[in-house]
Amino acid sequence: MHLNSREDIIALTPLWKGERFPDGRPRVPDRYLEEMKKMTLEELWKPIFLKGYITQFEGDLKTLHDDGRKLIGRAVTATYVPTRPDLHDVMFALGGEEGFHGNYNQWVVDSLVEGDVVVVDMYDKIYKGTFLGGNLTTAIKARTKTGGGVVWGGIRDVEQMKGVEDVQVYYRGIDPTPIREFVMKDFNSITRIGKATVLPGDIVYGAGGGVLFIPAHLVPEVVDGAAKTHVKDDFGFEMIAQGRFTTAQIDRATWTEEMLDMLTHWIATDPRGEAYRHLDWSPEYDMARNGDPDDTQTML
Repeated sequence: MHLNSREDIIALTPLWKGERFPDGRPRVPDRYLEEMKKMTLEELWKPIFLKGYITQFEGDLKTLHDDGRKLIGRAVTATYVPTRPDLHDVMFALGGEEGFHGNYNQWVVDSLVEGDVVVVDMYDKIYKGTFLGGNLTTAIKARTKTGGGVVWGGIRDVEQMKGVEDVQVYYRGIDPTPIREFVMKDFNSITRIGKATVLPGDIVYGAGGGVLFIPAHLVPEVVDGAAKTHVKDDFGFEMIAQGRFTTAQIDRATWTEEMLDMLTHWIATDPRGEAYRHLDWSPEYDMARNGDPDDTQTML
């Protein structure tokens, strides 16, 4: 039995074909994380949902800051269970053998690198379940630069936490008690945040009061899909305003070739389309020509 096992992480994420961190987590390129800063939750959620990933969002969380800042980064996951003396002895000894120091929550924070986000299932423990406080939030900032945390449990030292710049934390509740009486079950393995299932290396996208966990292997397609949704909205709103298309036409899941021709011309010639000129619209043209079984449905 091992914690934070490279072999186990690779086995859990076989669809990722790109670069990996030394611990085995998928290393989604930074450029995709930068692109996500300009995108909305719904734009990123839609292509995931359409692919059958229907349990990747959790909205029943509170935010450390309510100023509109986003939380974007690569997930480092941990799962905890209520304390049990024999299990604590086994897991604490295992952690010592593998070079971890301090308490279970410190093991996770000490492993972080730039661009990471802590994703922790504290089994909704708030009293004595305060995974983060002022010290560990400061450590997260130092290690990740722009990261933060998602905690299905509690936090403390909120005033101190709010003083740490460029950090955002999603959590379930606040309590002044220090963290006690818990045992690490898994480190960088499968975890759960409310209704969402999370794997190490998933991209965490927190915005609008909720968190989306994007599977690493879907990120390139999702980011391009979100960009397409965004530009289609910009173009569609203008066409509706001009009376050239109806809302029913714009809201169809599959656009006609005529509509796609107008869209791609608009992207190529209008300054607002410049950021989208790298996108490949051939799949949309294929669906327009060959038919889509869902083409009678409106876009989500």
